[in-house]
Amino acid sequence: MRIFFFRPLAGALFACTLIFCLSEWGLSLTADTERIAAPAPAAKGRPGAAAILTNGFFGQTKGPSPEIDLSSPLPSPWTTALGSSNPAALFPSSTARHAPAGPSPWAPSPKIAAASLSLAFATTAQATDFANFDFAGGTRYPELATASVGPAFYRPGSTVAYVPISLDRPTPNTVIARVMTEDGPRLVRGVAGINYQSIYKAVIFRPGDPLTKTVSVPILLGVPQADFIVRFVEAPWGGKMGTDRAFVQCDFQQEPTAEQTAGRDPRSFQPSGTLQWKMSRETLKWSDAGHDKAWSTKLPNGRSQPGNQETGIYLDGWVYRDYGIEAPLRYTDEGLIMHTQKLREPISWDGVPYDYGAIVLSGHNTRPVQIGYGQYEFTAKMPTRRGSWPAFWLISTAGWPPEIDIYEGFGFESWWDFDRYTANTLHGGANITRTFQQGVFMNTDEIYGISGFTTGFHSFAVDIQPDYITWFIDGQETYQAVNPFAGFRWYPIMNVAVKTNSDYTDGTGDMIVEDVKIYSNGG
Repeated sequence: MRIFFFRPLAGALFACTLIFCLSEWGLSLTADTERIAAPAPAAKGRPGAAAILTNGFFGQTKGPSPEIDLSSPLPSPWTTALGSSNPAALFPSSTARHAPAGPSPWAPSPKIAAASLSLAFATTAQATDFANFDFAGGTRYPELATASVGPAFYRPGSTVAYVPISLDRPTPNTVIARVMTEDGPRLVRGVAGINYQSIYKAVIFRPGDPLTKTVSVPILLGVPQADFIVRFVEAPWGGKMGTDRAFVQCDFQQEPTAEQTAGRDPRSFQPSGTLQWKMSRETLKWSDAGHDKAWSTKLPNGRSQPGNQETGIYLDGWVYRDYGIEAPLRYTDEGLIMHTQKLREPISWDGVPYDYGAIVLSGHNTRPVQIGYGQYEFTAKMPTRRGSWPAFWLISTAGWPPEIDIYEGFGFESWWDFDRYTANTLHGGANITRTFQQGVFMNTDEIYGISGFTTGFHSFAVDIQPDYITWFIDGQETYQAVNPFAGFRWYPIMNVAVKTNSDYTDGTGDMIVEDVKIYSNGG
């Protein structure tokens, strides 16, 4: 009789003895380790968007991890935010498309992928994956990839276990999957701090990457048959959620799961077009309607955005010179100050009184700032005031939609962290009707180590090419999406909207724009 016949029993007896001997110390160490290395369950029930972000659902870079309920993965924070806010759009008749919700909460067997290794290793997406997709003139977007956690094995004596995270298809955009560990549910289980070290990491799939990557988990003591779990923290940003967790098992018979790290490096921002326009005191002018040598101080549809529930009117210092307002625009040594304010007296637009002053510069009548393919780069310092809503965005010269949001800061949400959070979005459709909305917002401090958007100047750029649109912060690629808007031309908008009913006095409501560069590749 082969000795392997007794392997499960021997492993179980060995593990039980070890766990019994170390139980008191192990439980104490596990609790301390989980508090430090990964979020720990707190109150029951699923937190809303505010709890997700302010409590660190994206993770913390300093100090202990937040206490949140992670009994089951949550929907993407992007989807959650869309339920409570309407990202910048020009017309009130637009409708948002919510991303599909994540799968049902943890169930003992359907959600655990422990019996099969049917993941597509080393399959690669190419730029041609969407070459034949019918974008229907910018009104359709490819189906999002579904991300899943796969089972993994490691040998006794190993110092690391590799856990596969896989996509079911080539992704049309960057997918960021947050993963974490937890102890197994069985009698013979891996324990954090004894058998493995807790992790809380991100796996990034960029368009063109292999469809499987692995996340590494440090192993402290491999006990045969002892298992722990790797699971998604939430629905992946930019994708859908499939199998949300899987066992990681110590086994001296199974082949160890191989490391899979292939994938392209993030791009660095390198303008490929010809510099067409650059901001300076001489080149940046503004007027009510705008023209080839001046940006407009209002949007194409006027000076208010009731469809976004904005409470500020877009001011012009000359138009409203007799209303006792503070200068909404002024050039200083730091750059262009885009100033928002609480008005002394309400100002009406379209019969509606507004108590706050917002500010916008739009290039819809300024042909030198309009391009087809090319790059836009804005360098700015963000406001800190709750209720301010800064953004850099692009609208088609043929009308809205489509729209490309280069940067957006949802300061009207209590959970928004101006120093660390950014949002990038594509709005598709035609004739004042939105048919899809795809994008992400993220904690760039955690994922890319980029922060301090209110304390210093940072560059926010986008590169528009026939195949892909790529976003950058401080020259580093942060997001990429297939371009559904081939052949469109764009004009830029930079604004600070106001959406509040508060005293609007905390911090500063000003965005300071240091530089704007526009490069054209033609089209």
